[in-house]
Amino acid sequence: MKMNFFNGRPLQLFLSAALVVSNLFVSCDKDDDDDMTDQTYSTAGNADGSQMNPSNTGTSTGTLTGTYNARTNVWQYNISWTNLTTTAGLVQVYGPAGIGVNGSLLFPLSITTPGASGSASGSITLTNEQETALLANNTYYTISSTTYPSGEIRGQVTATPN
Repeated sequence: MKMNFFNGRPLQLFLSAALVVSNLFVSCDKDDDDDMTDQTYSTAGNADGSQMNPSNTGTSTGTLTGTYNARTNVWQYNISWTNLTTTAGLVQVYGPAGIGVNGSLLFPLSITTPGASGSASGSITLTNEQETALLANNTYYTISSTTYPSGEIRGQVTATPN
């Protein structure tokens, strides 16, 4: 008996199997997230001497603003400060640590405009551990001077979803 694939059940079975296999390939596509938007966060933090541990009574202040992209792990930051006792020597980020608690150095930031009043701006790619600390609001930054080599001002960094 000769089977004809164009007339009967074997053709239906073949087409059904082809449909199942093609659905598997489409549902296993690893590029499904291409149309998802990036999850971004706004970062901010005001700094002064009272937040240092131990604190100081200086009159200098600082401000941090920035954005964090959780898909690329890139943090863009802008930090400015005024009225340090001497020229800023270091801008550093610490964590994980809550308010008033000292953490470990995570990374330094480059000073773009040095001085007793100045700024630091740029971007840095965070590790997964650094990202976890940032998004849990468990990072802070310090700005050091020769008068206060361990940090003249400190500001806790908060990350808020956009």
